[in-house]
Amino acid sequence: MIDIKFLRENPDVVRENIKKKFQDAKLPLVDEVLELDKRNRAIKGEVEALRSERNKGSKSIGMLMGQGKRDEAEALKKQIAAMGGKIDQLSAEEKQVEESLLAKMMLIPNIIDPSVPIGKDDSENVEVQKYGEPVVPPYDIPYHTEIMEKFNGIDLDSAGRVAGNGFYYLMGDIARLHSAVISYARDFMIDRGFTYCVPPFMIRSAVVNGVMSFAEMDAMMYKIEGEDLYLIGTSEHSMIGKFIDQIIDEKQLPITLTSYSPCFRKEKGAHGIEERGVYRIHQFEKQEMIVVCSPEESPVWFDKLWQNTVDLFRSLDIPVRTLECCSGDLADLKVKSVDVEAWSPRQKKYFEVGSCSNLGDAQARRLKMRVSGENGKYLPHTLNNTVVAPPRMLIAFLENNLQPDGSIRIPEPLRPYMGGKAEIR
Repeated sequence: MIDIKFLRENPDVVRENIKKKFQDAKLPLVDEVLELDKRNRAIKGEVEALRSERNKGSKSIGMLMGQGKRDEAEALKKQIAAMGGKIDQLSAEEKQVEESLLAKMMLIPNIIDPSVPIGKDDSENVEVQKYGEPVVPPYDIPYHTEIMEKFNGIDLDSAGRVAGNGFYYLMGDIARLHSAVISYARDFMIDRGFTYCVPPFMIRSAVVNGVMSFAEMDAMMYKIEGEDLYLIGTSEHSMIGKFIDQIIDEKQLPITLTSYSPCFRKEKGAHGIEERGVYRIHQFEKQEMIVVCSPEESPVWFDKLWQNTVDLFRSLDIPVRTLECCSGDLADLKVKSVDVEAWSPRQKKYFEVGSCSNLGDAQARRLKMRVSGENGKYLPHTLNNTVVAPPRMLIAFLENNLQPDGSIRIPEPLRPYMGGKAEIR
């Protein structure tokens, strides 16, 4: 959510930003917000004037009574009562106007960074850099579920009977590999100075509205029936929500946290053949990283965050590349985003395994987060990035470490988490 003062002073900039995100249907919101803002300020001014006049009148009543001017005092009492009724009426209207104003403001996309490429959707994202040499081996790489099944490592049929499509049982060495990747990612981030955290796996609606757009919420979140609680789609939600309504001492910045959590997502929409198995699922586990910092430091932290993911994947010998997300592929709260994609030797192309985002002060404004510094209070910037999400990361791991005899090589950094195993047979 952008600053109302910024919109008031720069309506054309906001309109141009909406066009850059190819959301022209939202253009009328700018004028609607301006009108509501104008009415809101007018109401506040009128209420303030009435209250001032009422206070003066209340003081005059005592004076008039003391002077024996009872009729004038009674007439003034009626005027003051009428003012009270008008104030109540205006206050009720003010509440309605502010609710409508906030609802419309939350639909207007955040101002994107000038460096963001302009494009309609993810097909127009721009490759930034490749890390590692993508290799296509001289032998066939089966689909990831076929690889897992050879190790008796996955049971989709039982999961379908228990929970439906989009769920899975991981078994044996494949399940151990899944946990090993999570543990390795946790320690990797701790070694980089991040504080480890296990957050709540459910959050209230106030936090949901603070950390994501309505479109994202509808597409992702599962609501707990009869409760003001939602299952998290990523631990970023509860990690940033930790600071709702909080004033943070500037000396605490930057706050750098890495978190583990299960994640739950509706994943609406048709799924293609490459999204079977454990690629697009309703439940998975994830290691996340978030940063709360000063506005001046957020560009530097943005680059550090996506680099962490690149370094982790390269430490496990998985080739990756970074993509700059274009304007049309950015969620409404995001200022800038970079996707990290891993190489798939089976598909002979890269696929997304993580996303790094700078949300500017949008989440802080929605959650009413503030930083108290030497020069007063200000809104911090929030950033997040996927360290690793093993179900999807496992696909890249298995394909890139499958050996000609069908065994899976375990890169050296991961071996301590696999009981010292150098390979899975």
